[in-house]
Amino acid sequence: MSRHAIDVRIDELAAISSEPDRLTRLYLSPAHHAAAKLVLAWMANAGMTAAIDAVGNVVGRYEAAQTGARTLLLGSHIDTVRNAGKYDGNLGVLTAVAVVERLNADRLRLPFAIEVVAFGDEEGVRFPSTLGGSRAVAGTFDPQLLDEVDADGVTRRQALVNFGCDPGGIAALARDPDQVLGYVEVHIEQGPVLDTEACPLAVVSAINGATRGTVTVAGVSGHAGTVPMTLRRDALVAAAAMILAIEKRGSGCSNLVATVGRLEIADAATNTVPGHVSFTLDIRSPRDDERRAAVDDVVKAITEIAGKRGVAADVGLTYEAVAATCDARLAAHLAAAVAQLGLPAKLMPSGAGHDAMAFRGRFPFAMLFVRCRGGISHNPAESADSADIDLAVRALEHFVRALQPA
Repeated sequence: MSRHAIDVRIDELAAISSEPDRLTRLYLSPAHHAAAKLVLAWMANAGMTAAIDAVGNVVGRYEAAQTGARTLLLGSHIDTVRNAGKYDGNLGVLTAVAVVERLNADRLRLPFAIEVVAFGDEEGVRFPSTLGGSRAVAGTFDPQLLDEVDADGVTRRQALVNFGCDPGGIAALARDPDQVLGYVEVHIEQGPVLDTEACPLAVVSAINGATRGTVTVAGVSGHAGTVPMTLRRDALVAAAAMILAIEKRGSGCSNLVATVGRLEIADAATNTVPGHVSFTLDIRSPRDDERRAAVDDVVKAITEIAGKRGVAADVGLTYEAVAATCDARLAAHLAAAVAQLGLPAKLMPSGAGHDAMAFRGRFPFAMLFVRCRGGISHNPAESADSADIDLAVRALEHFVRALQPA
């Protein structure tokens, strides 16, 4: 499959959307169904037996040279955020299809089967939870999630039925870990590191763990003209000091990031000293001990700042995801495949979550990043060069051809 053909397919997928003039393809929507049918046809043309499973994933299977062999999973997702870019997720599916297409053209069967999976629920936009498709394959899908409701009051269960799926069959999708070699996902970086370093590919070391929460700061509101500066208990100024402390702590470790993404001022007015402020907190690292230490330090700093400024502060931690470390063996094989192309085998963590993280503790996984122009993602300006995509396909093909069952 040529670079031009992959570009054409990316554009064809991007044209399937629920909204005119922008790409929005939510899980189990009519647009998702149309995209799934298109991917299913591409899988079949590549020599795979393909079907849509009980949770809405598109699965193509390329059999091994002998029966009873284990299976290597490849893929990514085809659902999107609203007003999305066209490479996020889609690229990983299409590179995997392209590799199988090349194997089939050479009439080559490997000592393991390959399943290419186009997951349907990575983004978590339609329903409150996420990774439903990959968790079903991992065997960790919670049946209670079928009762989740979208913004229109439609349950996940009903949406699956409308899509043509049988929710009762989800439990049977779980793969036997003893029969799975692992899962490998190609994905755009979604950040600026590779573009800044002029590096087309990187092997992922781990998917960052994350802690999220909300900080509420309560001071005393007052008249901007009558309350002296020395007597103020300004919640916004206190929050600003806290945010700077969070930034400082996040800058103290190379792979740690700390973000305040939203700040809200209650009853804000030009002539009022803010009395109540809340802001979000997001701390991530590929090392859980490093992340948890940073969270402890941030909570301590917030408490100290609140005391000095005469305000009350409450830190409510609402979410924690542990880091998902990539398998050393699979990552080493990916690095060797990249090196075979004459490229540096750069190793880096992923700050964003991916379907691969659903397989933590179930079976091995690895990821290959592709340079993303400007680091822009979840945005129509998202872009990856054809030459870089070609390198990713070649690296994945080298990896697959060289891999031997352990």
